Amino acid sequence: MKKGKLIGLLGILTAGVLALSACGSSSKQAGKNNFRTLDEIKKSGTINIGVFSDKHPFGYVDENGEYQGYDIYFGNRLAEDLGVKINYVSTEAANRVEYLETGKVDVILANFTVTPERAEAVDFALPYMNVGLGVISSEKDAVTSLDNWNADDEMIVISGTTAEPYMTKNYPNIKLQKYDTYANAKNALLNGTGKAWVNDNTEVIAFANSNPGYVVGIDSLGVNDTIAPAVTKGNSSLLEWINTAIENLGKENFFHKDYEETLTDTYGSAYADTLVIEGGKTK
Repeated sequence: MKKGKLIGLLGILTAGVLALSACGSSSKQAGKNNFRTLDEIKKSGTINIGVFSDKHPFGYVDENGEYQGYDIYFGNRLAEDLGVKINYVSTEAANRVEYLETGKVDVILANFTVTPERAEAVDFALPYMNVGLGVISSEKDAVTSLDNWNADDEMIVISGTTAEPYMTKNYPNIKLQKYDTYANAKNALLNGTGKAWVNDNTEVIAFANSNPGYVVGIDSLGVNDTIAPAVTKGNSSLLEWINTAIENLGKENFFHKDYEETLTDTYGSAYADTLVIEGGKTK
């Protein structure tokens, strides 16, 4: 073989090896997990938890700029038991899965209802609360049924919540007025922009109790579900730790204490056994 051809062949082979090496490196990079394991969180000294900042009494920021609520009380205990500091990250309903997939947070504790569709995208831990859908409207023109809905009226929903797909599937003829935040949805109801608001029954009951002139005409719509923490798909070490923590917390009736501290003013003591799940065990 002539020297020129040999050099050319060596050049081609070298380029090929470099290309394969680059592809291998890219594949490894692309396959890298977008989550931190339990050990990595411990080593960092901080856990990032996604919560709501405008959903009283579950996750909200008080007048002093501090996070408060049922989910926050739970999050604080998780961080304490893990021995790390806590960094709360404000999220909207539509961003919960995204924040896990991109590694922005380690855990979601934002009133996250467990559904089969969501379980394909994230890993849910054991549940800690029961929830269903409810409909709230003005007391002057209360909505007590969706069967005779006026075609000109619109129903308020929050994008990314279970209410949105439920209404689309079961009441396709009802026009939906969609909002990205709880604050905007509440304002739409107060301003009369929408006829009624369908959301978690816990949320609409709380709204009615704190806003005279509004009533929950439908307190249970569809099938009741559960709320649970969520972690990035495949983060088994963190998932297992949270499940064990929930089981252990059940032994001390932790979530009833959480309810007493954060929800009694809104719902009274009568709802405690209805809403609370201890130790991840549903009835």
